Amino acid sequence: MSASPSGNFVYGGQAVLEGVMIRGRQVVAVAARSPEGKIKTTTFPIAEWLTGKYRRIPLLRGTLILLESLLIGMKALTFSAQVSAGDEENEQPISTISLALTLATSLLLAIGLFFMLPLLLTTFTVDHMTDSSIISNVVEGVIRLLIFLGYLAAITLMPTIRRVFAYHAAEHMTVHTHEASLDLKIENVRLFPAAHPRCGTAFLLTVMIVSVIVFAFFGTPDLVMRIISRIVLIPVIAGIAYEVIRFNAKYSSKWYVKVLAEPSLLMQRLTTRQPDDEQIEVAIVAMNTALIGDQQAGS
Repeated sequence: MSASPSGNFVYGGQAVLEGVMIRGRQVVAVAARSPEGKIKTTTFPIAEWLTGKYRRIPLLRGTLILLESLLIGMKALTFSAQVSAGDEENEQPISTISLALTLATSLLLAIGLFFMLPLLLTTFTVDHMTDSSIISNVVEGVIRLLIFLGYLAAITLMPTIRRVFAYHAAEHMTVHTHEASLDLKIENVRLFPAAHPRCGTAFLLTVMIVSVIVFAFFGTPDLVMRIISRIVLIPVIAGIAYEVIRFNAKYSSKWYVKVLAEPSLLMQRLTTRQPDDEQIEVAIVAMNTALIGDQQAGS
């Protein structure tokens, strides 16, 4: 997920199957290429509760944006999967129950892999070697990061994911072009790097760093309490991480912010691949569709 300023608003994007999603001010636009080579698009409005007054409340807005990313991302992935399979004519809207079950399953898997597994590994190894809660939480954070990097490296071996990562780069490069106020043309998009300092990778990396600090305040209570804390504190960690990202975006020209952003840019080497012209074309269509959708919505 990256963003580009447009007035006081920032555009964000996400790669999907054979396509790109762009979140506008009022609408979400998705563009994906069908097996016949045609680019199909769709737009849908953003729920008011995701754009209203609660969006301006510090800490709470980070949790809302995380939830929004899951909800919008699921809709975008569903559309792109149907287009890439040549089955968009039979598209069926996602029921509330199906969406809730899918999101719950995804969250449980993510919590289990990136929060519970590092905790259990630390509890049954490091905690027997030291009484220091700081050391324990730092080691847990390092294990969490290593699992995340290993996960990214593993899925990169899948051809489908490598194509998604190329669309990820195309989205970044298109956002760069838009925020530079250049015409959205392939030759202009090619001028920019595949990495973007406001990519969602920065958010995930920040979450992992913030989690070490937050969990350290709770020491090393019994295992049940530590498991509960890892789940209950996720919204708090997401909220703090988002405020850090906002701060970095606001002061992106500062040298110390550039230094802090460097690990995220390096990590994006795992999550991006150089796109071909057709993939860039899809990203441009997605951005233009979002811009037109916002104009029509009166933004």
